[in-house]
Amino acid sequence: MDAQTAHVAPEAKSTSVAPVLTREDREGIATLCLNRPLQFNALSEGLLGALQDAFDSLASDTSVRCVVVAAAGKAFCAGHDLRQMRATPTAAYYQDLFARCSRMMLAIQNLPVPVIARVHGIATAAGCQLVGACDLAIAGESARFAVSGINVGLFCSTPAVALSRNVSPKRSFDMLVTGRFIDATTAADWGLVNEVVADAELDEAVARKCAAIVAKSPTAIRYGKQMFYRQRQMTLDAAYAFAGEVMARNMMEDDAGEGVDAFIAKRPPVWKPLA
Repeated sequence: MDAQTAHVAPEAKSTSVAPVLTREDREGIATLCLNRPLQFNALSEGLLGALQDAFDSLASDTSVRCVVVAAAGKAFCAGHDLRQMRATPTAAYYQDLFARCSRMMLAIQNLPVPVIARVHGIATAAGCQLVGACDLAIAGESARFAVSGINVGLFCSTPAVALSRNVSPKRSFDMLVTGRFIDATTAADWGLVNEVVADAELDEAVARKCAAIVAKSPTAIRYGKQMFYRQRQMTLDAAYAFAGEVMARNMMEDDAGEGVDAFIAKRPPVWKPLA
């Protein structure tokens, strides 16, 4: 399928330049590309809106099996657009902005399919938050990560939510109060990304991960993603009870029967397309 624009933000329309976000669909994989390279893909109001629109659209698109969040230019994402933030210095504006950003991050978790961050260059502040909000992340070896708002007098409170759910409390707090960068290898060791590859091999590594996901039952993946995040908020006994109910429902699906029968017969399974 040809590349398609997911959203043309007002800032793009007014200057007749490329849209701030593009979407390309191919073989069940939707790739969203942040497209503000000169601003290191800072999350402007337009880009936040474009991402929200894209995730809202993807939520009901049964043809999509996996989503990749990528970026154009030298950086993945440098966080919020600080120039735009300073242009409206009111509490109401900032409350609305951070609420919109949080809603967009939550939309990633609420999608029924896995979302993979393809990270190159820097991922700082809300850009680091975006990496943490994605279900999976693969980074090029030159990628660097920071929650550096503290350097300009702003504690990265909303990025801290995603960061601290991937990285241990002491390590995440260290990053938050020092603003220091960590390299891709450290990010993998600390749990912020899944895999680090040579920069030239980043697209290939992302493609491999997508292919591994697309090869699995789409029904089982949808059951599993919803279950995974819900059970993390529960007590241990409640989590087991909930997981057992989900697994029982999953077993009643055609794909589970097909998968077990295929395993017994030593043949590849044929998954049922989503309606």
